[in-house]
Amino acid sequence: MKIAVCQMNVIQGDKEKNRKTAETYIDEAAQNGAKVIVLPEMWTSGYDFARLAEHTETLDGPTSQFLSRKASEHQVYIVGGSFPIQLDGGVKNTSITFDPQGNAINVYSKIHLIGLMEEDKYLTSGVEYNIYEIEQFSAATIICYDLRFPELIRSYALDGACVLFVPAQWPIQREQHWLALLRARAIENQLYVIGANMAGRNENDVFNGHSIVYDPWGEIVAEAGSEPVILYADIDLNMVKTVRERVPVFKDRVPNLYRC
Repeated sequence: MKIAVCQMNVIQGDKEKNRKTAETYIDEAAQNGAKVIVLPEMWTSGYDFARLAEHTETLDGPTSQFLSRKASEHQVYIVGGSFPIQLDGGVKNTSITFDPQGNAINVYSKIHLIGLMEEDKYLTSGVEYNIYEIEQFSAATIICYDLRFPELIRSYALDGACVLFVPAQWPIQREQHWLALLRARAIENQLYVIGANMAGRNENDVFNGHSIVYDPWGEIVAEAGSEPVILYADIDLNMVKTVRERVPVFKDRVPNLYRC
């Protein structure tokens, strides 16, 4: 399966320009044979919390309609990064995945909000997660800071996830954490991990890209540099079963001794 990760330069507060960029990337990725296209976190507006009300949409708002239309047009899956959506309880940092018919097959709102970027002052945490299907394989989505909480990813793996998508805006000063944590999550859960970071900057942070794809052994399948780019990777999801059979860590768990 060919994956395309859109490592965009997200322009803070400029929804029109960001959507045009996303459309260009989606069109190019589809033309190059990608079956799954992944966008970064908060790609419509960046962390423009001063104008959050202006950027917030409904679940079936213009960005969802745009992503649905592009998925249907190109007959691809789109893991729609994330953007602010008004849901029950407040505005949430939310990712929607669309199938090749343009149907929304997963809605996930970021559970862990990062105080370092004042996300918790403006947004409301998600309260649930879901497994969904891509080409008959189970997939899951987390968002950026969620990566630091292995209990969540292990829950996905125990529920059968074979691939984990991680849209992010991960800053350069913690770049080594980004790479190490993505690899660790792949190794310990024996699944593919697709990290989709942005490139560029806002008034507070620099985002150095390095979107990356790890296989279930923790080996690099493909890695981007620091510039805006589409990263392509060919993955074989049948490899997940092979690795889990060879090193049966799930069978060897002793959950009654764990405190979390």
